[in-house]
Amino acid sequence: MAVLHSAPRYASFEGVLDEVVSALGDKVVAAREEHGEIVINVAREGIADALRTLRDEHQFQQLMDIAGADYPTRADRFDVVYCLLSVTRNLRLIIKTTTDEATPVPTVTTLWPNAGWYEREVYDMYGVLFAGNTDLRRILTDYGFEGHPFRKDFPLTGYVELRYSEEDKRVVYEPVELAQDLRQFDFMSPWEGADYVLPGDEKAVPPSPAPAPVAAAPVTGGAPKVDTPKTTDTPAQTGAGEKANAEAAKPVAEAAAPKDGGKAPEAPAPTESRPGADKADGGKA
Repeated sequence: MAVLHSAPRYASFEGVLDEVVSALGDKVVAAREEHGEIVINVAREGIADALRTLRDEHQFQQLMDIAGADYPTRADRFDVVYCLLSVTRNLRLIIKTTTDEATPVPTVTTLWPNAGWYEREVYDMYGVLFAGNTDLRRILTDYGFEGHPFRKDFPLTGYVELRYSEEDKRVVYEPVELAQDLRQFDFMSPWEGADYVLPGDEKAVPPSPAPAPVAAAPVTGGAPKVDTPKTTDTPAQTGAGEKANAEAAKPVAEAAAPKDGGKAPEAPAPTESRPGADKADGGKA
């Protein structure tokens, strides 16, 4: 049963895209509506002014998140994505800008103080720099960590691993040592029939094919052969031994005649009344 609410999950996007593009003017590089979201690309130099306009004049009060994405084949390989929320209008907006490894993006910590942690996360994972952020430190990895894990060219195993050493009583860094080589997964179920040899299958010996059944030649002439029944015509053929043979050779005694001449037995006499029955009925027969 569908549950109806007084307000939709999101308000209608009708007219919102044109409104925002008109307000941002030449700062807009591209704008579109896709996957149920309004996405607007803004020039890197004007990102702070564009977000200030959206906050102050179009009621997008909250900065929900700042995310990153890496496209190594592009000149500006990184996307910096700002997710905005309008509480009063029940709308969400995605603003994107691009940058490379060396060019910083203007900070928005002057607009939303919580942007400091978000920008530190993007810096830690992607290496994107933010001009004006006075506390741009790593936030998810250790301070001595080398590289940025979410970059597409970051090695799958990293450079070093850390563990707590009981001998040194502190955390120590060591080169990564894998117990096995990296495995490649193709997400194909072996039950659906893979077109390659699975690891370990090369050791299995395929069973030899069963021989084809040979048809018996039909009998063309004469009566069918019947097996001769086996009999024991001589005592030697029984295999029971001399004592058993001698005992079996004795004649069987005839059954004794019955003493009563073979008459049928008579019927039993009727039983008397149970004891005390005459007293119960007053002594009457």
